[in-house]
Amino acid sequence: MRENEKRRRIVGSVLLLLTSLIWGFAFVSQVQGMQSVSPMFFNAVRFTLGAVSLIPVLVVLSRLGVGRTMQSQTEDRHAGPGTLAWWSAVCGLILWAGATSQQYGIQLSMSAGHSGFVTALYIVLVPVLGFLFLHRRIHLLTVLAIIVSIVGFYLLCVTDTIRGIGVGDLVLLASALLYATHILVIDRVGGRFNPIMLSLGQYLVVSLLSWVATLALHQVDWRGALACAGALAYAGIMSVGVAYTLQVVGQRYVPPSQASMIMSLESFFSAVGGALILHETMSGRGYAGCAMIFLGTILAQIDPERLLGRLFQDDSQQKTIE
Repeated sequence: MRENEKRRRIVGSVLLLLTSLIWGFAFVSQVQGMQSVSPMFFNAVRFTLGAVSLIPVLVVLSRLGVGRTMQSQTEDRHAGPGTLAWWSAVCGLILWAGATSQQYGIQLSMSAGHSGFVTALYIVLVPVLGFLFLHRRIHLLTVLAIIVSIVGFYLLCVTDTIRGIGVGDLVLLASALLYATHILVIDRVGGRFNPIMLSLGQYLVVSLLSWVATLALHQVDWRGALACAGALAYAGIMSVGVAYTLQVVGQRYVPPSQASMIMSLESFFSAVGGALILHETMSGRGYAGCAMIFLGTILAQIDPERLLGRLFQDDSQQKTIE
């Protein structure tokens, strides 16, 4: 039984690694898309494709029984269709604001690796917002993670003086703050609903808001969409439909702390994708900043009390065996 559990955990870890790889390379597609269409139109098409791609996923998982299992795990007698629609709208609005600011930030920076690491700061911001607004405890390692990440952000975004911080960096930082808010809201209410149904609902809201804004700004450009069709398909179908499915399945077999660490590799893969496909390079200072932000995201996910408890538990088990 233990051997089967170990195999499932390995398979789950591989699936989560593929998820972070797909998400990381999605930054490349987002940069490529900005060469042909506007940020708002890009997101309108992207999230429409993402929502549509989740429909067959929902059908297949339901037929396999996974959907019923998730529904029973999240059953709430107060969480009817109306409640699901309400929270889909709330989560979708926050996600739309985060995705929109991220896409405008990417348009301003035009760097997949740079954008990926700045966006990754949401991992550090989650415990900060939880402490400020939800009165959750914050550990010493989290404080250290914040300090390390701030230094990393400075090295990555400030070249010579404080005036070196670009508008794109600030917009990306705003998107990281919004993504952190989105995660906290999902954490509070997501357990009441089937996760794929909630995701489908919020993606439909994001696509609807993006289409309304696109039409209001007169930015519909189908010729540009054809020019970046591959980037749109990857950002929409792969990073939403495929990657989200891999995440749902992978997280069933991998503990949350380990899963979040694996998926934080998304920022690393964004830099790899930028270098391989877009031939991006950074200064030594920029790479040092990326390394510190990455270290900060890892530190922010470590619970020292749980880590010490596990170490003491393993030590006691070893003494019992002896």
